[in-house]
Amino acid sequence: MRLTTKGRFAVTAMVDLAMNGGRGPVTLASISERQKISLSYLEQLFGKLRRSNLVESVRGPGGGYYLAKTATKIKIAEIVVAVDEPLDATYCAEKGDCRDGQPCLTHNLWMGLNERIYSYLDSINLQQLVEGQSKTGSGVTAISINKQTVR
Repeated sequence: MRLTTKGRFAVTAMVDLAMNGGRGPVTLASISERQKISLSYLEQLFGKLRRSNLVESVRGPGGGYYLAKTATKIKIAEIVVAVDEPLDATYCAEKGDCRDGQPCLTHNLWMGLNERIYSYLDSINLQQLVEGQSKTGSGVTAISINKQTVR
C-alpha cells in the first residue's frame, strides 16, 4: 500500500476548503498559497474531485470551489479514491494471480490490510479533521477512533 502525494494533497486541500469555505467559494490559488501545493496540481485534483461530486465550482469573478455536500458526509476514503489513489498492498492488484496465476502465500494478509486501511479511512469524515485541526491549532490532528488516538 502506498499513499502518495496525490491522496495526501487531495485530503489536505479538502480540509482547507472545508475550513475556509463558509464565506463563499474558495479559490485554488488561495489553497495553493496556504498549503504550498502547486496550483496546476490542485487543478488536476479538483477536476477529479468535481467529477466525483465531492466539490462544485463557480466560474467568474468571485468564483472558486465549495463542498458539494456537508463535511460530515464526505469520507476520507471517498477523497482518496476520487483522485485515483490506489489503496492496495497486494502485488497482484487484488486479482489473486500473484504467483504463476495463483495467489501468493501472503495474499490474504495483504488483502486484509487493504480492507483495514479502507475501513479506517472510511470511518473518518472531513468534519472530524476540521474539528481536530481547530482543537489542536497546529499541523497535527488527533482523531479518536475506537478508543485509540491516531496522530
